[in-house]
Parts: sequence; C-alpha cells; structure tokens
Amino acid sequence: MKDLFEKIYKDKGPLGKWASQAEGYFVFPKLEGAISNRMKFQGKDVITWSINDYLGLANHPEVRKVDAEAAAEYGSAYPMGARMMSGHTDLHEKLQNELASFVSKEAAYLLNFGYQGMVSTIDALVAKDDIIVYDVDAHACIIDGVRLHMGKRFTYKHNDIVSLEKNLERATKMAEQTGGGILVISEGVFGMRGEQGRLKEIVALKKKFNFRLFVDDAHGFGTLGATGAGAGEEQGVQDDIDVYFATFAKSLASTGAFIAGDQEIIDYLKYNLRSQMFAKSLQMQLVVGALKRLEMLKTMPELKNKLWENVNALQSGLKERGFDIGTTQSCVTPVYLKGSIPEAMALVRDLRENYGIFCSIVVYPVIPKGLILLRLIPTATHTLEDVSETLDAFDAIRDRLENGTYKRLSAALIAAMGE
Repeated sequence: MKDLFEKIYKDKGPLGKWASQAEGYFVFPKLEGAISNRMKFQGKDVITWSINDYLGLANHPEVRKVDAEAAAEYGSAYPMGARMMSGHTDLHEKLQNELASFVSKEAAYLLNFGYQGMVSTIDALVAKDDIIVYDVDAHACIIDGVRLHMGKRFTYKHNDIVSLEKNLERATKMAEQTGGGILVISEGVFGMRGEQGRLKEIVALKKKFNFRLFVDDAHGFGTLGATGAGAGEEQGVQDDIDVYFATFAKSLASTGAFIAGDQEIIDYLKYNLRSQMFAKSLQMQLVVGALKRLEMLKTMPELKNKLWENVNALQSGLKERGFDIGTTQSCVTPVYLKGSIPEAMALVRDLRENYGIFCSIVVYPVIPKGLILLRLIPTATHTLEDVSETLDAFDAIRDRLENGTYKRLSAALIAAMGE
C-alpha cells in the first residue's frame, strides 16, 4: 500500500513545480495601498490591471463611509447562525428584493460566496436522473459543481451552438430513458477570454429542446446591458434565463453573491442549498455595504460610462498596434503572445520592474502550451494616461519577446528546473 502523500512528494502539479521561482512574485503577489488604478508592488508604484473592481467602488469614499458605519453598528459577527435558524434579517430580505428587481426576476437569494454558491446551486438543481450540458470553458466553480452530479453530463465546444445542439440531442435521448430533465450552463462573460456566452442562440434552442438555462454572470453584472443588469440584458434574453447568478466580488467590490429566478424556484433553492443551510449567514456589514453599492450602480451611470471609455481606449489601442486580443466582447482584455513559461516569467518581471505595469499572467495548463496570456481588467478608476503608458510598455515587451531577449534571460531558470 502506498503512503497517501506519496503522489504529493513526487509531483507538485503543473503550476506547483514552479513554486520556488514564482511564489511571492508571479503567484501569490502582494499588492499594497488603497485599491485603485495605481498601487504598490514590492515598494514600486505600478499601474494595476489585475483588480476586478470594475466600477471603482472598492475605495470610493461613499462606500468606505457606509462600510465603516455598518462595521461600527453591527460588528463583524452579526447575525450569528445560518439563515434558516437565527441569521435572517430584514436587511437581508431588502437586499434580495432589490437585486431581484434590478435583474428583472421575481425573487433572489443571497449566497455567502460566489464559488461556494455556484457549486451548491448546481447540486440542488439536479438529481441523478438529470443531465447537465455545459460549456467546456466554464469556470472552475461550475466544473466543481458538475463533479458533484451523480448523473450524466456533457460538455459542448466553447460557444459552439452546433456542438451544443448535438449534445442536447444526446442529452434528450438519455433523459427520455432516465425520466430526468436537462440543465444547460453557460457564463454570461467568460473570465479569461472576455467573450460573452451566446445566450441568445442558446435560448433559441428552447424552441427545439426542453431544457432549463443557468447563467453565471459574474463578469457581466454591473458592466453589460443598458442598466448594468448583465449579459442577458445586453442580449435581450434576460427573461429566458431560468436561474441567474452573479457575484459581489467584481462590480460590487465586496464579498457575497446571489441567485435569481422565478419565486417558486428560489423558494425551492433556499430550502435545499446545503452551502447556505449549514453555513453562517452573510455578515450584516457586507449586506449593508452591498445595498449601498447596488444603489450607486443604479443611480450613477457615469461609473459604467467611465469604465467603458477606458475599455474602448485600451482594446482599440492594442488592436491598432497589432496585438491579438481574441474576440473579447466585454471589459476583460486578454493579450495573447507566444512563448514558454520561463519566457513569460521574464516578460512579466520586465513589465513590473522596468515599466511599472502589473497585470495577471496566465500560462499552461489554463491555456495551451506555448501561449502566454496577459489578462488586463480595466476599471472606472483608470485614466487615459494609464492606457497610453501601458500600450507603450506592451510595444516594448513584444519586441523583446520576438528578438529572443526573454528566451536568453530565462535560460538559467530552464536549466535549474531541468526542463
């Protein structure tokens, strides 16, 4: 018999094997200072493109004032207990009602965390006889929720409606045998590529197939649609989304999440979501803070307007300079380059140390080998000067990548890793 930990000692995983070279700088970095367009990294000022604070609310003075007042009034513990037992309040209900109204649904229910809530919602929606059909590029929280499912599940090619239709045909045949139903899961905005899920085309398939649609709109909520109600509003199909999910961790710059849908569906979920039934209620200071943030989202359209001014300036500037930003249809701005993981490390170090640009780096196994993805998240706090400096810096690092500078700089690292 093997020692359970033997595999851990032998194989740290595709990212873990780089820990000694990467930790504290490329992964688990420590940004310091007030959350904004410019922060400090290892004592140096950097333009930050890695913060999902789309509307610039994280450090907004009105938000900080309400957060501080709520903390002073309620502390960090109230209410104690799970919602079902002792953790329910009028303000929790108020926030739910306002969220439901904002996203044009009958009802909503608060979740403590987006990841945890997504996993638990999928678990509650399906039984062993049901079939799940989901986008192959779905977020990890969706994949983990699907893993809990004891029935069949199929993936369809990313945003490929033909592939979805083929898998719905397979799922329909299987559901006829099991007597179950079908749940289709897509994202409103895919967080790495920035592409919107093809919700309109997915909804159109309801005329041919009998399924329910669950949409994770973490990156669309607050950024897309005329009012900011998300990708469903943007595409004109919000009413056809059966269960709508969004998190507070992006546009609302806080902790928590919610699901929304028809009253009867939400009533069922709130009595069957294990992650909420057996977990402490969302703290009151976060509930009060979310109410303030939602009010600002609804009454201050200038925040979203400024966000999109920066998005358009950054994305158009990158395209004009010949960078590949894929087919993003959102604020998420990916820049695709070709190179190895060691080259990516050298490139990012150059960006941070010599150009004062801090953005996230994504490499294999999240994306295919040989590709480097630099992921930029514009916010309402960024300026056109930030955009201009970043574009110039990207011109420089691309030249160094193409002329082999980073390959030479990374040679020692490759040798040390025995690659």
